Amino acid sequence: MESVIHKGHTFEDVTSQVFEQVILPLKNKLFRFAMSYLKDVDDAKDVVQDVMIKTWEDLKDDSGIRNVEAWCMTLVKNKSLDRLKRSGRNYLQIVDQHDLTASVADPYEQTVRREQGETIRKVINSLPDRQREVISLRDIEGYSYNEIADILEIELSNVKVLLHRARMQVRTQLKKQVEYGT
Repeated sequence: MESVIHKGHTFEDVTSQVFEQVILPLKNKLFRFAMSYLKDVDDAKDVVQDVMIKTWEDLKDDSGIRNVEAWCMTLVKNKSLDRLKRSGRNYLQIVDQHDLTASVADPYEQTVRREQGETIRKVINSLPDRQREVISLRDIEGYSYNEIADILEIELSNVKVLLHRARMQVRTQLKKQVEYGT
């Protein structure tokens, strides 16, 4: 937050700058994370809007948020889970969170990459909830281990164990599908 604080600005000016420079750019990442839980565009938009408002209010109250991005991701996770509980739905699988295909001129290559991406998504979706969350945050969203620990409110060592197990499971399942076609 210090990077946007300038001499002569009011706290209101500073929080507006923080909102525009730090929170607003997170909108798409927060939305993808909410969608990984909710699978509903309107629900995910509502959660992201709630999180942005809550973060804005907390910044105005000078609540001392150390890592705004991790704070927002944690709020998205918690609000998404609350929304699922209220609606009676269970935590759902990650689907179509990211387009894993690359731009390739050759239609055959595009088809192969699309099928590989689908296979990887299916394998990730089959992981236990915590493993799925950790691998998504690390390998898809690019968060550090410490940020993941903050977001999921778990120990750093647990993040590493969960990620290792998730990657091993993905590797094993992909190898099985290549070797046996199952």
